[in-house]
Amino acid sequence: MTAKVLLVSSVGWPSVARLAAGFAWASCAVEALAPAGAVVLSSRYLSRWHSYRALFPLASLRAAIEAAEPDLLVCCDDRSLSHVLELYRRSAGKRELALLVERSLGNPRAIPRLISRSNFLAEARAEGIRVPDTMAIGSDEDLDDALALLGFPAVLKSDGSWGGEGVLFAHNATEAKAAFAKLARSPSRPRSVARALRRRDAHHLGDAIFPAPRNISAQRFVSGSPAASAFASWQGEIAGAIYYDVIVAEGAIGPPNVIRRVDCPEIHEATLKIAKRFGLSGIHGMDFIRDAQGAVHLIEINPRATQGSTLAFGRGRDLPAALAERLTPAAGIRPAITADTVVFFPREWQRDPASHFLTSAHHDVPWDDPAVLLAILRSAARTAHRSARNLTKEASKTMTSTVCLKRSDTTGGAQRTIR
Repeated sequence: MTAKVLLVSSVGWPSVARLAAGFAWASCAVEALAPAGAVVLSSRYLSRWHSYRALFPLASLRAAIEAAEPDLLVCCDDRSLSHVLELYRRSAGKRELALLVERSLGNPRAIPRLISRSNFLAEARAEGIRVPDTMAIGSDEDLDDALALLGFPAVLKSDGSWGGEGVLFAHNATEAKAAFAKLARSPSRPRSVARALRRRDAHHLGDAIFPAPRNISAQRFVSGSPAASAFASWQGEIAGAIYYDVIVAEGAIGPPNVIRRVDCPEIHEATLKIAKRFGLSGIHGMDFIRDAQGAVHLIEINPRATQGSTLAFGRGRDLPAALAERLTPAAGIRPAITADTVVFFPREWQRDPASHFLTSAHHDVPWDDPAVLLAILRSAARTAHRSARNLTKEASKTMTSTVCLKRSDTTGGAQRTIR
């Protein structure tokens, strides 16, 4: 029988559509819980869409599960993972729902230990994995104690943050205190409402009504380049994995634009140990820093599907296919990417249309899913338009400020411009 997968997403990321393709090639029926306008809705690999409502996420998730009756849930962002965990917490007396979540995540009760950055790294260290010193911060006094140990620069992070948000670098005590205050403080209600309107994202309205507490940690800065592990696991055992170095990223802490697949024993060993210790099932990712000597330092885990998990490098390195094999003996697999260096579409193209990686590496354009390709291009055009409009506004503000600051020097009759 065909296995059915429900992709759970609260965002419109193109990576969700790429996962849909991977599971469809692996002989699965694919449905998605996603917001209106999400790229995955355009995919020819999607058999049915369930509407995600930002103000009623648990009701949306419950309805999607009841309608789809999936064999597996795949969380595509951290917020959707939190919804699945909350639904599991409320699943008393609903054994089928509890079994579905346990089959999808392995040990759902272990996931909060992963989300706590400081606790997760403490457990990783106990497994003999190289990690930077990381301390939980609950007060200014805790911060002072941590900085005395960690030194500068230091990295401050809030639990539950993702997509590069909730991470700040501090080069001195003043910056560290400002970063801690910013991360620990929930946004004001007016600001949350304004962000909801500006970004057209109702999640910010929820933040205004029910501001969530924020747990902060301080981490020793490790100089080097990013690396990562994307892996599929089943009841604590690795079903498939991809290890890669990040060649070009979106900013200092943003998602990767260009990656190079590598065979790294250290990353492999860390991946095996983490999957086993936490009894993981599903698709997950871990972030590392590779230092100047080539040693890798585990800095955090993403207990959900990441960008790297969408790539197909063949059997054992195609994560949707690896999971599908645990659900159905007739699982298929996508054609494998033959190059080790891969460009993610469209970010590198947006960053630098003349980037040599666009022609020298495998450019992961969804040619097999034309409507998704068109949806991505439309989204990129809207983003470029907004960026141009913002630049125009900033230029206009600068010009206005310059004009307003011009004044006549009444004593000498000369005119000065104050900038």
